[in-house]
Amino acid sequence: MREDPEELSPARIWLLAIRPKTLWASIAPVMVGLALAYGEGSIHWLAAVATMTGALLIQIGTNFSNDYSDFQKGADTKEREGPLRVTQAGLVTPTGMLRATLFVFVLAGLVSAYLVGVAGWPIAVIGVAAVLSGILYTAGPFPLGYLGLGDLFVFAFFGPVAVGGTYFIQRGTVTWPVLVAGLAPGLLSVAILVVNNLRDMEGDRAAGKMTLAVRFGALFARVEYLFCILISAAVPLVLVVWLAWYHAAALSSLVLIVGALPAIRKVFKHTEGKVLNPVLGKTAKLLLIYSVVFSLAWVLSS
Repeated sequence: MREDPEELSPARIWLLAIRPKTLWASIAPVMVGLALAYGEGSIHWLAAVATMTGALLIQIGTNFSNDYSDFQKGADTKEREGPLRVTQAGLVTPTGMLRATLFVFVLAGLVSAYLVGVAGWPIAVIGVAAVLSGILYTAGPFPLGYLGLGDLFVFAFFGPVAVGGTYFIQRGTVTWPVLVAGLAPGLLSVAILVVNNLRDMEGDRAAGKMTLAVRFGALFARVEYLFCILISAAVPLVLVVWLAWYHAAALSSLVLIVGALPAIRKVFKHTEGKVLNPVLGKTAKLLLIYSVVFSLAWVLSS
């Protein structure tokens, strides 16, 4: 249920703009990357905190940028069935949102500068690419989200890139198993996006936002959601077989399948946008639960 804009405090308005339920997509891959690094030895804790902070700032900046750009391009209207968007609702001016976006990305740049000092130039490349992708997701003449490329970039930057980058900061290298481990948070983040795109299909189509759901239809989006859940659940098994059975405790994250069943049923059963809003939150919780269970199990079995 949407909140009444007239009753919102300034703090609440900016909290809505941050989109806190989506932030697990940033937290999860960093958590997994740190768990894998811890399995190889000690952790550089200040760098770990900086990595988490930088990831959160980049996503918040991306959310601010999207709030502004989707309003400008007409994808966010008062008919939208998802959570309130503050620029569209007139709670923040477009100029105010642009300034907030710039401020958050500058903070992210400062944190990234420290991490570059710790781990070197590859982190600068990742940081710049992440910020540019966040801005170009809905901004510019060829916005990624409007071209149907959003799923690919969400998968990459909230999956193997984030997990691999976190591990690299701690260990100075990246291995194939680390990148495989990144598949799960990346795919679960895509699953969140799929629910969002499935819910917003009609509005996106009217605004020319050609997401994969708009391009290929609701059935494609539902199958994509199921695929993301199933492959994510298979990742721990692949890692345990590949690396060592003493990490078998990580298989406890297969609880994801059981937890996902109600969400999968709703995605395949309902077409009404508002019905899918709770599924969005539940999918984000699945990402959190998977990442916490996997990370704890990996650390405790190391």
